[in-house]
Amino acid sequence: MTMLRPRSLFTAVGAVSALLLLAGCTAATESGPTEPADTETAVVTVTEDAVVTPSRLTAETAMVAAQAALAQCQADGLGFVSVSVVDRSGQLQAFVRGDNAAAHTIEASQQKAYTAAAFGTDTSDLVARADALRDLPGTLILAGGVSVKVGDASIAGIGVGGAPSGDADQTCAAAGLAAISEDAES
Repeated sequence: MTMLRPRSLFTAVGAVSALLLLAGCTAATESGPTEPADTETAVVTVTEDAVVTPSRLTAETAMVAAQAALAQCQADGLGFVSVSVVDRSGQLQAFVRGDNAAAHTIEASQQKAYTAAAFGTDTSDLVARADALRDLPGTLILAGGVSVKVGDASIAGIGVGGAPSGDADQTCAAAGLAAISEDAES
């Protein structure tokens, strides 16, 4: 039989009490039950300038970038790559996997895209600083990720994984960015 240590028991009781309070429940005390909590809640509003709305690529734009990156790789004879487009927090927005792309290229492309988005720079530019950044979860400091920016703000990343070199991955990712840049729309 497993016995709870006093500290564990105290922590467990404290956690349950906190959850009950957050849920609006009241707990009985040694002196008896407490009065029910007032069920009316105050409505609190904040001004619009206190709210941040993150910028994000549209689903269509993310897919255009992914397809353009894959098309560049295919034109270079590297159609066996995976391409990921993620938002700033690393959430996948678009993904394409080339014919015969190995399984490891899926995660590599997503991690490169996230790394570019999170740092606001191409992953090839981060390679020199890799020792200091190597242990950050979900990042991959290898060439092949480009940052998508609106002004100075990084809003997304495009990552390619699977080509024989990071430089080739980088070229394909850059083609994805070029396909959705303001210059491409002119």
